[in-house]
Amino acid sequence: MKPWLRKCIGLLSVVFLVLLDRVTKNWAVAALRGKAAIGIIPGALELTYVENRGMAFGLFQNRRWVFLVITVVVLAVVLYLYLRMSTARRYLLMRVSLLLLAAGAVGNFIDRLIQSYVIDFIYFSLIDFPVFNVADIYVTMSGFLIAFLVLFIFRDADFSVMLGRSRKNG
Repeated sequence: MKPWLRKCIGLLSVVFLVLLDRVTKNWAVAALRGKAAIGIIPGALELTYVENRGMAFGLFQNRRWVFLVITVVVLAVVLYLYLRMSTARRYLLMRVSLLLLAAGAVGNFIDRLIQSYVIDFIYFSLIDFPVFNVADIYVTMSGFLIAFLVLFIFRDADFSVMLGRSRKNG
């Protein structure tokens, strides 16, 4: 498969993931807003409607414009890296990580842009973990994947090759 086609398919997968996030949030509004939580696993996992005006774990409440600007910058960096990145099989997980990060950022960006808050609805009551959403899962998965790859898999030379630079020019 041609490298440009792989990258296009990757970008289309971001659209699919964002749509999945939107569908789940629309469902949460319809099924959960103003209603009692729905227990999925009693005492461990429930679905409950929360409007989060902050970021992860409810930090930095009511800083909408800061989040919007940060998201645009993050998306620009992710897009730049993704488009420059080698399509070699070795870098597949890094490309997937960037796509997950982009999908999560866009999913929550849409919420903040349209309604000034992010819709969260998944709650691990067993450990009283903050309520989150599907886009948050994408961001968290990408963060873990990127950290793992950077810390344990890739070496300095890999980053030059990954971004299409030779060691000499890098």
